[in-house]
Amino acid sequence: MAVPMGVGYRPGGRLVAGNAPVVMLIERAYSVQGFQVVGGPAWIHTDGYDIEAKPESATDQKGMWLMLRTLLADRFRLATHTETRNLPVYDLEAMKGGLRLPAPEGGDCSETLTGPPERGRHLAPPCGPGLVRSGTGLAMDGISVSMPALARMLSTMLGREVIDKSGFTGRFSLHLEFAIDDTLAGLPNPAGPETSGQPADAAAKPSIRTAMQEQLGLRLRPSTGPVQVLVIDRVERPAEN
Repeated sequence: MAVPMGVGYRPGGRLVAGNAPVVMLIERAYSVQGFQVVGGPAWIHTDGYDIEAKPESATDQKGMWLMLRTLLADRFRLATHTETRNLPVYDLEAMKGGLRLPAPEGGDCSETLTGPPERGRHLAPPCGPGLVRSGTGLAMDGISVSMPALARMLSTMLGREVIDKSGFTGRFSLHLEFAIDDTLAGLPNPAGPETSGQPADAAAKPSIRTAMQEQLGLRLRPSTGPVQVLVIDRVERPAEN
């Protein structure tokens, strides 16, 4: 049975990666999207690695990703530098008819992953947005979403930088349903391993761009703009343990 691909953070505990390609490890370590990683040999996208690392003392998510940077430098001899390049982007804009954003739900929520709550204290739910399956399509949900957070999620899904130009500075609750199609270039096989191609009833759900216009009053306008990228100068396969 194939090992599920992913990189996970265990609050205050350890970093666990299963069958993770080096490019995925780089994305987590440097907090970048896949389209921001430039260069390197083909194997960084195909070879999977299992990693389990534990810090000397309890740390937060940021500290864990810094530890992962050190691991990449030590084990994979990774060396990088950053550049700004003019690349295709999407501008996130309000439609002429106005935004259709429901008010956020009441109660506290957390923008970042946190450790387990102290005894007797409540752990706030995530603000969102989060992505889940919805029938044969996908749904994006959140109880108190900011526009920058939505732009970051869209960047991940679309495989292209999304720049917030909506002018909206508040928060909103979010429920957006859309089809699985080629628009979601940043999601590898979002339909799952049991299916291939476009689901038979995908036409019943709109594309994410159409869904955003109809349900949120937002549009994604193709454009070009400056994007910070992480350029790989050197990377090597690690020696066997």
